[in-house]
Amino acid sequence: MSKIKSNNTMKKAVALIFTGVLLSSCVSQKKFSELEELQQNTKNLLDTATVKLNSCNEEKEAVMATLATLQEQNQFLKANNQDLINNIGNLTTLSQKGADNLERSLESMKEKDLRIQRMQDAVTKKDSVTLALVTSLKGVLGNMNDDDIEINVEKGVVYVSISDKLLFRSGSYTVTAAAKEVLGKVAKVVNDKPELEFMVEGHTDNVPIKSDGIEDNWDLSVKRATAVVRILQKDFGVAPARMTAAGRSYYMPIADNDTASNRAKNRRTRIVVLPKLDQFYDLIAQGMDAAQ
Repeated sequence: MSKIKSNNTMKKAVALIFTGVLLSSCVSQKKFSELEELQQNTKNLLDTATVKLNSCNEEKEAVMATLATLQEQNQFLKANNQDLINNIGNLTTLSQKGADNLERSLESMKEKDLRIQRMQDAVTKKDSVTLALVTSLKGVLGNMNDDDIEINVEKGVVYVSISDKLLFRSGSYTVTAAAKEVLGKVAKVVNDKPELEFMVEGHTDNVPIKSDGIEDNWDLSVKRATAVVRILQKDFGVAPARMTAAGRSYYMPIADNDTASNRAKNRRTRIVVLPKLDQFYDLIAQGMDAAQ
């Protein structure tokens, strides 16, 4: 009986141990499953966190690169800003100098314009005198044959050209009576304008001449000019200081010496009214003085 009882007790103990082991085994499997699930979740979270960390690192690198670029740009802008400040200072100085130079240039231009205006006024006045002289000469000589007397203006100079046949006999430098009438009319005009000076020029053709008292064409042209000057001085009272006698020979022809009519054109005496440059400049100086 006791043996049977002991066996039963043993069996119970074994059963209890088995049951405990079995129960212990069941609890551990469940726990394991939970732990395994927890581990998987943790791994998933870790993977997600790693991905985010990597993304953040990439963004950080991009931001750092952008920051470095911005810092370089900032340094560049600071340097440019300083250069601009320096340039503005230089430009201010240059602008002041430029303004001063511009003001001086404008003053210089104003003075030049004034001088030009005064010169134009002087030229206008001189042209007025020239026009008045031409009008006077044409007035007193208007009834003469145009072939014998020609009045023209070249470059502001008045020329009175008198033909050889009106003034002299062929090969002679003796002034004819008819020529004295013409010279008297010219003298009246020039005597009314004592501020003018003039030159009497003798011209010949190219036909060689040699006669008593005349060496050549040079000599004839000079003697004819001198003869006219003497008539103006002695007969009509023209001041000798206002006159110049000159011979041109045949070296200033107005036509080719190939025909008789052309040679006749070249044989002439010309009175050239000379502009007084000192009076011209006096007019300019007077204008400048009046403007100051």
